[in-house]
Amino acid sequence: MPAVVVVLLAGLITALATGLGAIPFLFVRTLSPKVIAFSNAIAAGLMLGASFTLVVEGMPFGTWQTIIGANLGVAFILVTQFLLPDEGLEFGELKGGGAQKALLMVIVMTAHSFAEGVAVGVAFGGGESLAVLITIAIAIQNIPEGLAITAAMRPRGASIASSAWWSVFSSLPQPLMAVPAFLFVDTFAPVLPYGLGFAAGAMTYMVFRELLPDAYADATRPEVGLIVSLSFTAMVASQLLL
Repeated sequence: MPAVVVVLLAGLITALATGLGAIPFLFVRTLSPKVIAFSNAIAAGLMLGASFTLVVEGMPFGTWQTIIGANLGVAFILVTQFLLPDEGLEFGELKGGGAQKALLMVIVMTAHSFAEGVAVGVAFGGGESLAVLITIAIAIQNIPEGLAITAAMRPRGASIASSAWWSVFSSLPQPLMAVPAFLFVDTFAPVLPYGLGFAAGAMTYMVFRELLPDAYADATRPEVGLIVSLSFTAMVASQLLL
């Protein structure tokens, strides 16, 4: 099988794995305000954990590049949020403010996926055995990222199918970026820290601007703090172990 096809398939596998994050919500029958608050707290912890590991991964490629990328990520979300209307917006069966928050979440995760796609392609450029391990690791990591998207969309009225689809959609840049990054490793490797930092900055902003305020609205601070801490630790541990 041609190497390019292998890289493309690897990227597709990581993207499809994201949709598995919607499965736990099949067992959640009622979406009470408390469940919604807990869902936002889980999403916040998972995204903070992913942001932390993205920064850790970016630093070896360039500390200042990663920091610059993080600031660009925050600026990008600020501008995007300013441009998106609060009313009249429809997205994934959602309308109004809920649609805006869900769309921002998908945009953030899609930006994250561009960086991961480059990482997969660059890894294959360095050797197939290591690249297979990295592909498996990213696929497993994508499952809680899909959970984070579903946790943000499902409580606001999106169906399980819609949440799963948008989770997979957010990861489609992985196969799209993996192939050119594999073919032009020397070109893409220098921009990797900017991409990793960009995704980290964008996700961190979303956590503190959108998810945590929504979580605190219907749950106590100790409850939110505990859930965020546990999900953050779980995400960091899974990514470091992989």
